[in-house]
Amino acid sequence: SSISKISLKQSLLQLQCHFTWNLQREDVNLEDLEETIGDQIKFFTKYNITIYNLLSYVCHLKDANEEALRSLKEAEEIAKRNYPGEIAKSLVTWGNYAWIYYYMERYEEAQSYVNKVVNSCKKLSSTAQWKIQLPEIDAEKGWAFLKFGVNYYKRAKDCFENALKGEPNNPEFNAGYAIAMHRLEDCFHRRCEDVSLSFEPLKRAVELNPGDTPLVALLALKLQDLKQVDEGERYIEEAMQKTPDFPYFLRYAAKFYRRKGDVDKALEIVKKALEVTPNSVFLHHQLALCYRAKLFQLNKSTRYPPQDQVEELIQHSIFHFKIVTDKRPKLFVAHTDLAKMYVEAKRYDEAKATFQKMFQINNIPDVDKQRFYYHYGNFHHFQMKSESEAIQCYIEALKIENYSDIANKCRTILKKLFERRIQGGSRNATDFATLGFIYNLNGEKHEAIECYEKAVKLCPNNEEYLSALCELQLSI
Repeated sequence: SSISKISLKQSLLQLQCHFTWNLQREDVNLEDLEETIGDQIKFFTKYNITIYNLLSYVCHLKDANEEALRSLKEAEEIAKRNYPGEIAKSLVTWGNYAWIYYYMERYEEAQSYVNKVVNSCKKLSSTAQWKIQLPEIDAEKGWAFLKFGVNYYKRAKDCFENALKGEPNNPEFNAGYAIAMHRLEDCFHRRCEDVSLSFEPLKRAVELNPGDTPLVALLALKLQDLKQVDEGERYIEEAMQKTPDFPYFLRYAAKFYRRKGDVDKALEIVKKALEVTPNSVFLHHQLALCYRAKLFQLNKSTRYPPQDQVEELIQHSIFHFKIVTDKRPKLFVAHTDLAKMYVEAKRYDEAKATFQKMFQINNIPDVDKQRFYYHYGNFHHFQMKSESEAIQCYIEALKIENYSDIANKCRTILKKLFERRIQGGSRNATDFATLGFIYNLNGEKHEAIECYEKAVKLCPNNEEYLSALCELQLSI
């Protein structure tokens, strides 16, 4: 009856599983995610319940509910085989079952799984009917968030933090926490900081998971960031002895050697890994970056690099960057890389189209947005010879964050441009106001006041200039 359907739906919303964690399908490319999960099932044996549960949700999003049920059956089998009697390992699986049966309009079966969860929670804790704080569930939620991309990394970190409160020495939870911290740092923090928030978590996770070579390689990359390259390389070489063919380790090893400047070695490693996981977006991105690095080395080492070699490297690089942008339309940095590669190839229409596409991506980290405006500004400035468009981009970049290497570059360029305009006799109020804005960002208040005074003189009724001038005069 319809009443039971309504009460069933309310029960379902109480469950802790992929259907209630607010994982949005528009944040991922489902085919790509399914492929990635397939690779992981092949190569990782450790956390497979988690992977099958996630796969069931992805199948559901693709309207393949029968397939989703098969994944959940796999998860159940693993739980029975490896964790007999550990109910907590199956709560998410049962929650997913209940939801999928609900969507298939098999309400009795859905209800029976709801009951299973409720009764299990009662067994595990006398107080809770539903909401039961279990580290396993926090961790599983964390792994799911890591898979759904950059907008979820902060939430993933919080989940693993919660899981660790319950079991501070659990190797798997420490690994998840370290990976989340590493990704957050990669996406949102300056590369140039001496301190690293993920270094200690990575070190701790490696101590607890010495056989987890991808984790070891992440620690090596972090050591490389912190200028401890030899120490990092020792970790990479040791891990290479342990798992010479493991694609999830090889991809980070390749990154390590590329950043070290040993591009040929990096290329060799990436190609080896691609033989095993040919669809890995990460590896195609690394390959594109390797070809780009070779191109830069070639251009640097000889005054007249052989054109056919240059062409070939550009083509290879574009080809692999395109695979990445097609499969991960939200991966902002790959779009920037692709656009800049089109510029290298002097294919300006395609460069412009790629930059334009990036306006449609939402929820971009500020760091990436700022870098985008800077490169788009350079494109207008140097390739399109459009100073006014370039200026708009540089100013947008400055509005985002004023203390980064990119912001410094934008300020320097803008200052030169406007000083040149004004020395050339400009009587444009906007020019003076903009230069004032830049002086102010640089902390050169007196110069800023002078500029705003001239802007106000040229355009006495402009509220914006007047208020900026007042604020500056008060701040001195």
